[in-house]
Amino acid sequence: ASSSDDEWPEAEKAEKLARGAALKWASGVFYCPEKLEGLGQYRSRETQRNSSIQSRLKSTVQSYLEGVSAGLEQLRSAAQEVQSVCQDLGAARWALLDSADRFQGLQQMRALMAEHVQLASVVQVLPQLFSVHEVFSHTLQLLRGQHLLEAHAELMMMEHLRDDILSQLHLRGLSSAQATVLSYFGGLQELNESLAKQLWDIVGSSLQLVREDPVLFVTAVRIIEREEKIDDTLLLEATFLPPGRPKGWRQKFYHVLQETITGAHFRAARVDAEGPGLARHLAALQKDIVSELRVVKDLMVQCVPAHYNILSVCTATYHQALTSHLQDILREDLDKQALFLLLEWALHVYHSPEMMGHPDLLPEVDVSALGPLMSPELVELTERKYVVKVKASVLVWMQRTLEVEFKEWFREEEPETDHQGFFQSALPVIVMQMLNENIQVASLITDSLQQKVYNMALEELEAFLGRLREALVQCGKEHQKDRTIPKYYVSYLLAMLNNNLALSSSVSSLHPDTAHREVPTSLRAALDRTQKKACQLLLEELLLDLQPLCLQLPSRKWLSGSQLVSSMCEVIDKYAKDFSRVKKPVFTLLLTESELLVASQYLRALMQKKMVCKSEEERGQLCDRLLQDATQLRELFCGLGLDRSQQSLEAVFALRELICLKDPALLSLEVLGFITKYPDVSDEHISTLLDLRGDVSKEVRHMVLEMMAQHPQVLPESYRPIFSTILVPAPELPFCLRKGKCA
Repeated sequence: ASSSDDEWPEAEKAEKLARGAALKWASGVFYCPEKLEGLGQYRSRETQRNSSIQSRLKSTVQSYLEGVSAGLEQLRSAAQEVQSVCQDLGAARWALLDSADRFQGLQQMRALMAEHVQLASVVQVLPQLFSVHEVFSHTLQLLRGQHLLEAHAELMMMEHLRDDILSQLHLRGLSSAQATVLSYFGGLQELNESLAKQLWDIVGSSLQLVREDPVLFVTAVRIIEREEKIDDTLLLEATFLPPGRPKGWRQKFYHVLQETITGAHFRAARVDAEGPGLARHLAALQKDIVSELRVVKDLMVQCVPAHYNILSVCTATYHQALTSHLQDILREDLDKQALFLLLEWALHVYHSPEMMGHPDLLPEVDVSALGPLMSPELVELTERKYVVKVKASVLVWMQRTLEVEFKEWFREEEPETDHQGFFQSALPVIVMQMLNENIQVASLITDSLQQKVYNMALEELEAFLGRLREALVQCGKEHQKDRTIPKYYVSYLLAMLNNNLALSSSVSSLHPDTAHREVPTSLRAALDRTQKKACQLLLEELLLDLQPLCLQLPSRKWLSGSQLVSSMCEVIDKYAKDFSRVKKPVFTLLLTESELLVASQYLRALMQKKMVCKSEEERGQLCDRLLQDATQLRELFCGLGLDRSQQSLEAVFALRELICLKDPALLSLEVLGFITKYPDVSDEHISTLLDLRGDVSKEVRHMVLEMMAQHPQVLPESYRPIFSTILVPAPELPFCLRKGKCA
């Protein structure tokens, strides 16, 4: 028992587990006393179950034993068969060993067989080899007759024969024999070249052929595709590559087509860079390109495989060729019209429905992905060149206009007038029209070009105003030499003032953006300088007529009641009538400046130390004369439309108060009030006025001047100087002996 337990420990373990499980089950079932009554039933049921299990086990073991018996029988039979095979193999081995010597003869037979196969192959191709040169001649005739497909078929046959022979030689390492084969098939090179030449001639005429006879073009494409397939096959095998392979005829097809397009339109003789010639050239390009792309889209696309993308290739070729062509043209020294044409054509016409956006080309033709015809940098450079050319043209036109204007100033007729009777000339209209037209033309290209031309226009207008001022000065010099030339000097100066106003009011309209029409500060300053120059010349003319009258005062004849100021009023009134031919802003300015001129000249005359009052009676006469003159002049200017508050003649009234003062001791107080009102008055001015009185002692003079020193004046910002423009004659020095003391 102990030995069996040692041999089957798993069985013992299983039995113990089974007993433990049974005890656990029994203790659970029969835990209660009333459960013991069914013990008999449990026993009979378990007995039946054990019987059933034992019967199934016996059946299984019996089946297993029968299988083991059958397997042992098969193993016994197999062992017998293996023993029989070993005996047969041993017998065969001894038989082979006996006949080993006989196999040496079979080796020689094998070598003879291989040689026979090779000779059979050679014999098979001998007719083809002997007919090679005949085939060459026939193929050449076919090519000359343009029977391209038949010629290409024979050419492929000859190439296949040659390549097959070369491949065999290559595999057997007989490279030395390849030269003989290549020499024998040397005519293939000539045939290839002849065929290729015809193919490329056909491709070069493809645009015409697809319209007239597409068969020839389709034939050429079929031959090219055959060659491409042969190239692909040989490259895929990659064992032996015959000479001349790969031919790459499809790539050559693209190259020839592109060269044909480029050569037909973009490699002609030198393009006429002048405006009309260039316009014709661009119009011809536009027409030809649209026409040819129509042919490609409608006809050529049907003649080539879809993967050729022939329409895209042709479109890209035209685009790239045009890009290079425009760059070549722009290297020339072009005039403004040519530069404008190129910019307009590249930026607008090229993409318009008249060219690449033509309804017959859309939607297949799309140049948007090809980039701009002119790069942004090239556009910028071309715009700058255009502005330089326009600037030169504007300069010439403005100079010519100014020359015409200058000549008109010397005419024997007054300048023309507008509907209100104001003097004017055509100058502002011509200048503004010229500038505005150039700005409007530039707006047809780009906003940036319009802005560049606008900036240039303002610069040129500013420079023109400078030259206009120089012309005014030159005219003034001519007039100084002879005041009868020009005859209507004042009228033309007034016309120039009106012209300047017209330019000033029109210049803001040049700006392309209506929301930003501010006149630049420098141009506004130039307009102001031109106005001031014309006003200055007019006032100088007025001064020339007033000076002879001003030289006559002060004098005792004037004191006694001469008509001197009346004559001055007549001169002023005459000029005022002339000034009325200029528009109001400038008329008011001229009137104001004329009044200031009259007042300053009157005061200057009083301070020339020509007269000293000898008595109180003369001082009374002087006061009366000053009152009459100042009142007469003031009323004149009031009548002309100048308000008293705007007049400088009030200084004459104030000066009169200094002269009329009875008690010289009160002069300090009176002078203080005077210098407070007229802070630009100097010690010399006051001293001269005191001299004019004739009754001021040295002590009073010193007191007055001391008071002035103690009360220095500062000019207010809005103050209009009057005395600072008046120079007082220097006091005469007493006569001195050479070596003596001054008296």
